[in-house]
Amino acid sequence: MIPAVVEVRHGWRILGLTIRTVLLLVLIFGGLVAALSLTPRPGTRAELRAAAAADRVSLLEYDEQAGAIQRIRWAQGTLIWREIGPEALLAKQPAYTRADLRGDLGRSRIRATEPDDSDRVELVPSWVGKVPAAVGGVWVIGAWVLAFLIMLGSTPRLGNRWAWLWLFTVGQTGALLFLLLEPRPLWFEAGRRPAPRERLGGVRGFLLAIGVGLLSAGLTLSAGALLNLVGG
Repeated sequence: MIPAVVEVRHGWRILGLTIRTVLLLVLIFGGLVAALSLTPRPGTRAELRAAAAADRVSLLEYDEQAGAIQRIRWAQGTLIWREIGPEALLAKQPAYTRADLRGDLGRSRIRATEPDDSDRVELVPSWVGKVPAAVGGVWVIGAWVLAFLIMLGSTPRLGNRWAWLWLFTVGQTGALLFLLLEPRPLWFEAGRRPAPRERLGGVRGFLLAIGVGLLSAGLTLSAGALLNLVGG
């Protein structure tokens, strides 16, 4: 017969693994959406009209200067992103305006908005804020914040809280690494413990975060461009 204490510990372990897995999957989904939204495939007005007529446009943003729209970016569902750049829009004479955009959208109920580029000091990494609310942005931010609070309330194995703070923010992908590796790797079976090692301090954590951040940015843009290309 299994002692009650062992059963309780096993239950807490399963709960912890479940929470870590769910948060990790939400953040991976957010990273995928952010990567695709940052590297949209070039589109045309004909494609925009066709998508709007079929009610496939889930989000649309535009950049406007002096009454002329210079860039349009839209999502078809969650993972397909298109963009009409300045080269196509500024070539139109007279200028492409909101009235032209409303004409291209036809009877579609999609609400076109201008992106919020205001300067704000944010704790969350830039890619987390790039996931639009219409495609789950609130859930992604919530998952990141919860992972951050879990880190602050725990005693990490691989680095102290300062090291993980830099990885969460400067390193961009610290939340995913934390959920995957702390307090022990997610793939370790019950009873298996990782080998002891020296914990990273704040200085080394900051330097590591810079490298991880640069690597993450490069991989994100490359993966987004490749997936958009494959997705057609």
